[in-house]
Amino acid sequence: MLMVKRMARNQYKYQKTIAKMGHIGRSAFVKKANETTRFMVTTFIGMFFGFLMGASFPVLSLSKLSLSTGYLPLSEYIQVTDPSIPAQAKVQISDGSKIWVPSNPRGAERLPPGVVVPGSDFYPRRLYGKPSEDFTAIPKYLVTFTVGHKQMQNIDAAIKKFSANFTVLLFHYDNRTSDWDAYEWSKKVIHISVQKQTKWWFAKRFLHPDIVSAYEYIFIWDEDLGVEHFESEEYIKLLKKHGLEISQPGLEPAAKGLTWQMTKRRGDREVHKETQEKPGWCPDPYLPPCAGFVEIMAPVFSGKAWRCVWHMIQNDLIHGWGLDFAVGKCVEPAHEKIGVVDAQWIEHQGIPSLGGQGETNDGKQPWQGVRARCRSEWKTFQDRLVNAEKDYYKSMETYKWNMTG
Repeated sequence: MLMVKRMARNQYKYQKTIAKMGHIGRSAFVKKANETTRFMVTTFIGMFFGFLMGASFPVLSLSKLSLSTGYLPLSEYIQVTDPSIPAQAKVQISDGSKIWVPSNPRGAERLPPGVVVPGSDFYPRRLYGKPSEDFTAIPKYLVTFTVGHKQMQNIDAAIKKFSANFTVLLFHYDNRTSDWDAYEWSKKVIHISVQKQTKWWFAKRFLHPDIVSAYEYIFIWDEDLGVEHFESEEYIKLLKKHGLEISQPGLEPAAKGLTWQMTKRRGDREVHKETQEKPGWCPDPYLPPCAGFVEIMAPVFSGKAWRCVWHMIQNDLIHGWGLDFAVGKCVEPAHEKIGVVDAQWIEHQGIPSLGGQGETNDGKQPWQGVRARCRSEWKTFQDRLVNAEKDYYKSMETYKWNMTG
């Protein structure tokens, strides 16, 4: 009996303990469920606010970051897509976004073609207003004179023969530019001054084809030319009529310093392109000095021809002797596109003003030293030209041999 009571009491404690444990389990389960729900709600709210904040900043796309691109800065791979940032400030990420235009001028391949300006001019511009309103008329042609103050009256007469369609550029070899202020037109022309330099020295340094690309024709004249029978606009008309790319006005036969028959004015025609010279001077009637030839005292070049001739001028050979025999290489066919305009002629006065800028040496007069260098430069130029052509044809033969061999 005692045993039965003890067993009943133990069973009661066991049931009570089980009930208690069940109560504890249900409480823990409910508590755990509540915590899970709270965590999920908090996470969702955090994600939602994070999305709103992220949408208000630029998107950084690193999807195309590649280790094969080397050590370029990270900014090269960042694409800014915020519409509030100007387009020109955006760094592109795609491979095609890096500009490279081989057809652009050398050195400008990284620029978009629409912003490249390869040429220039000598048009003076205002310091105010709109650039598009700077000019009422734009000059089409360029004339240059290499001058000293002793020839001021002569140059004054010459410049008055050139119309408003010309930009006038004076190269001063004596540094006396202020003397020219006596002429009203001097305020409108361009003055460049370097002491004791020739016109070909100036031309090589200041008449680069890209600088004068705006001009249809370029006149590169000496200072000692009489222009009584010359009118610039009529001359231009004859150039266009006869298709001359390189030309000069005819020289008055009675004037001083007439060396070549080709440049002598003929009174029975507008233009001539060939002549008869002294026996033995012209083994080929289509070659200088019988054709394809003008002198260097008063040449006129089309823009296209000048681009070629400029590259032929040697940087260290400043007198230009020998150029007149070589300019025919710049036009084709030379005997048709080079000529002398007879209907508009000039007089070569033969004043050795620049020759007087030399120095006395070994008992020789200044002009004698200048003349000696002229002759020496002529031979040097001829040698360079001949050797350059030989090297070219030799290289072409080697190339052909390599291609066929």
